[in-house]
Amino acid sequence: MIMPVVALLGGIALLIVSADKFVEGAAATAKRAGLPPLLIGMVIIGFGSSVPEMVISALSAWNGNPGLALGNAFGSNITNIALILGVTALLSPIAVRSSVLQRELPMLTVVTAVTAIVMYDDRVLSRTDGIILIGVFLLVMAWSVYEGLKISSDELADDVQSSLATPLSGKRAMVYLVGGLTMLV
Repeated sequence: MIMPVVALLGGIALLIVSADKFVEGAAATAKRAGLPPLLIGMVIIGFGSSVPEMVISALSAWNGNPGLALGNAFGSNITNIALILGVTALLSPIAVRSSVLQRELPMLTVVTAVTAIVMYDDRVLSRTDGIILIGVFLLVMAWSVYEGLKISSDELADDVQSSLATPLSGKRAMVYLVGGLTMLV
């Protein structure tokens, strides 16, 4: 009984450290590449923080258990939206003054609706449905990058910028990026 508890606590500690280093390395690398702070937060950190779920889902589907992948995707989104935002709001109220969030929230609704539509009739996510969802993902990412490059200043971008106060050398940023991502997986 003690070994599973130690493994769980060790896994959580590794997840916290690796996520922190990944975010720090990704942000510093993207900043050095000249990417706007808004894109760093929306695309790079958002995508990188989903890597563990993607790996679990891919391995589950590969091993013949696609239901686990589906539960992982839905459970992760429910947890991110309801639990994480709920706990954050309890600790410190969240003021949404960013124009990006005002555009992203309807996008979240559209993506959720598309997923519900492709699953509703037959309650199966087919390969065709997968292609549709990946197409929607690519459109959303392209739109996010376009909007991120177009917007010169935004409160969310300023928050991301202020969290990147400690500059890292290029080599250290890459080590944090690759090492953090490897540990996350």
